[in-house]
Amino acid sequence: MSGARPKVFITQPVAEAAIRRLRAVAEVTWNPDPLHVMTKSELCEAIRENEYLFCLLHDTIDAEVIAANHALKVIASMAITPSGIDVKAATARRIPVTVIPPIVTEATADLHWALLLAVARRVVEADRFLRTGTFPGGQSSSLEGAAVYGKTIGIIGCGRVGQAVARRARGFGMGILYYERTPLAPAEEEDLGVRYTAMARLLADADFVSVNCAYTRETHHQIGEPELARMKRTAYLVNTARGPVVDEKALVKALQEKRIAGAALDVFEEEPHVGPELVGLGNVVLTPHIGSAVTELREEMALIVAENILAVIEGRRPPNCFNPEIYG
Repeated sequence: MSGARPKVFITQPVAEAAIRRLRAVAEVTWNPDPLHVMTKSELCEAIRENEYLFCLLHDTIDAEVIAANHALKVIASMAITPSGIDVKAATARRIPVTVIPPIVTEATADLHWALLLAVARRVVEADRFLRTGTFPGGQSSSLEGAAVYGKTIGIIGCGRVGQAVARRARGFGMGILYYERTPLAPAEEEDLGVRYTAMARLLADADFVSVNCAYTRETHHQIGEPELARMKRTAYLVNTARGPVVDEKALVKALQEKRIAGAALDVFEEEPHVGPELVGLGNVVLTPHIGSAVTELREEMALIVAENILAVIEGRRPPNCFNPEIYG
């Protein structure tokens, strides 16, 4: 390849293997702080100097950012769905927007269960007790929680992650209800050990309401005040799907009034902002959208993004193009 080397910018640190792969053909720079989400002005400044953008799920790449460099050649996202990217603006300029395949299923389901167990057995509270010098005794009633084995889980959205959650629930001897707009085939239900039920019945019967549906206009606030009111007072809500599926204000109110026992959340309505009312509650477990935060998985994800960028550098159609119409 003759002439100046392509310039790639990465919005936060990613796996070293992906950086090495890109450095073989390009100059690569990045924001070195894994705790800092770049602002619009910072993104614009970075894009002005680099024609290949490697961005992450939490980045907002709007029309103004895209317009910062008229030579921008690709917006390569490490997300499955580029919800933070103005795909229309990119398409208008025939800039490919690339994504990754849905490879985070098992990691997300693992975290879902970690959260479910943590909130039911009050693991975070117990850890806090111990770290502040309180050891209430092995049979103290102060940290009594809820049983998980043998209880009923209600899965809302029985796609890839919902089914992975169901497979794990079988190991806990649970009754497994599910709701999906299009029910599974009978053979699939039998294989998973799940039973289809209407949403209202699922909410009323489940000890754990497990939210796994995709976020669309139809699922916005799918869990709101009426749905929370149908849940048992002893039930828990677990959400590792997308924040806006749950009406966060209604959830906070239900938790404050103890109309449900607790909640465990990895996703929030206005990420990265999490309301102080939610943070201040003791009957919730909160994690900052870490469903895919598994070292080997993140390396695989970053390498896929690198391959998408390399394809564009080499003049090929990238393998995971979200707006293929630009090649029409």
